[in-house]
Amino acid sequence: MKAAILRKPCTPFVIIDVPVPTPRAHQVLIRVSTCGICRTDLHIIDGELPSPKWPLICGHQIVGTVAACGECSTRFAVDDRIGVPWLASTCGVCSYCKCGRENLCDQARFTGYTVDGGFAEFAVADERFSFPIPSGFGDKEASPLLCAGLIGFRALSFAGEARRIGLYGFGAAAHIITQTAVFLGKDVYAFTRKNDNEGQAFARSLGAAWAGAVREPPPEPLDAAIIFAPAGELVPLALRACAKGGSVICAGIHMSDIPAFSYDILWGERSIRSVANLTRKDGEKFLPLAAAIPIKTSVTVYPLVDINRALDDHRSGTLKGSAVIQCC
Repeated sequence: MKAAILRKPCTPFVIIDVPVPTPRAHQVLIRVSTCGICRTDLHIIDGELPSPKWPLICGHQIVGTVAACGECSTRFAVDDRIGVPWLASTCGVCSYCKCGRENLCDQARFTGYTVDGGFAEFAVADERFSFPIPSGFGDKEASPLLCAGLIGFRALSFAGEARRIGLYGFGAAAHIITQTAVFLGKDVYAFTRKNDNEGQAFARSLGAAWAGAVREPPPEPLDAAIIFAPAGELVPLALRACAKGGSVICAGIHMSDIPAFSYDILWGERSIRSVANLTRKDGEKFLPLAAAIPIKTSVTVYPLVDINRALDDHRSGTLKGSAVIQCC
C-alpha cells in the first residue's frame, strides 16, 4: 500500500510502498478513504511532542470502510463505514479509566502518534475506540469531526452554561464548534488574526454574533473563552475579555509559554483549564448531535501525494476550515 512516512522530526513526508497491516484481536483493517490534517500533526512533525513512534504514519481523523476483522472483532462488519479518532486505546483498569476519564490514562495510545495513523491507503484500529459515521456526512466532510469536532465539543462542554463564548483562533475546530454553539443557543465571538477580513466574514457566515482581531475587546464581556491557537500569549488576553466567574479553556495539545500576568485579571473567580484528548463518550454524544444540527464542514481536499503541500497550507493559517487528505 502507499503511505506517507515521517522518518524523523522536521523533515517532509515521503510516499512509499509498505505492507498492508494485519488486524489483531479487537482490531479492524480499514480501507482509508480520507484523513483530516490536524494542528497536532504539525506539532509532531516539528518535534514539539515527546516520544512519537518512528518511523511514523501520522493522521488521526480517519474515515474509511472495514476491509477485514481481527480475532474477537464483532462490533463492525466488512464494508461498514467507520471513523478513527486520536484516542487509539487505553488500559481500561486504571483509576482514570474506571471513573470515566479514560482520556487521562497513563497507558493510552494515540492514532498517528504512538501507533500508525491514516495518511495511507490502509490502517488498523481498535474497533472499541472507533465510531460509526452518520449517514448524512460524506467521507471528506466527516473527517474533521473526528478531532477538530470532538476536541472542540469537549472544550465547549467545559464552558458549561456560559452563553457568551469567545473562540480564539478560527480554524478547523472553531468553524465546527461555532455551528454547535449557535445551535445550542449560545452567542459566539470569533477572534482571528489581525486584518483577517475573510476569516471574520467566514465566522459571521456560520452564525458568530461578532468577529474581530485577537487584540480587539469583544462588545461585551465573555462568559467563557476557548483558545484553539497554540499561542500562550492569548491566555492573558482571553482572561481580560472574560467577566467575573468566566473560564478560559486551552484546547490544544501544545502551547507556547504563557507570559506572566497580574493576579487582578485572574481574580474574580476566573479560571484556566486545559482539554486533554477525548473520551469515547464525547464521540457518542457529539457525532449524533453533529448530524442533527447538521454541521457543515468546509474542507479543502488534497491527494496523498500532495500531503506536504497540504501541511504547508495548513501551517500558513490561510485555509478556510479543514484540510483533508484523499487516500483512496
